[in-house]
Amino acid sequence: MEAEAAKFLGAGLATLGMGLAAIGVGTIFGNFLAGALRNPSAADGQFARAFIGAALAEGLGIFSLVVALVLLFVV
Repeated sequence: MEAEAAKFLGAGLATLGMGLAAIGVGTIFGNFLAGALRNPSAADGQFARAFIGAALAEGLGIFSLVVALVLLFVV
């Protein structure tokens, strides 16, 4: 019984990474938008970097989801 509770607690803690990834993506695009509004001529050069940063942040969120699912259904 205690192992079940620990499994659910671990899976719940692992899903925090998904929310933190969403905060990270919001921060990335918010800072990109602030920089693009200050210097519109440099926005095109930074647009690809913003998407790379968002993709990496989302990848970490998906990884935390996979860890949570492994904790729930495999362990």
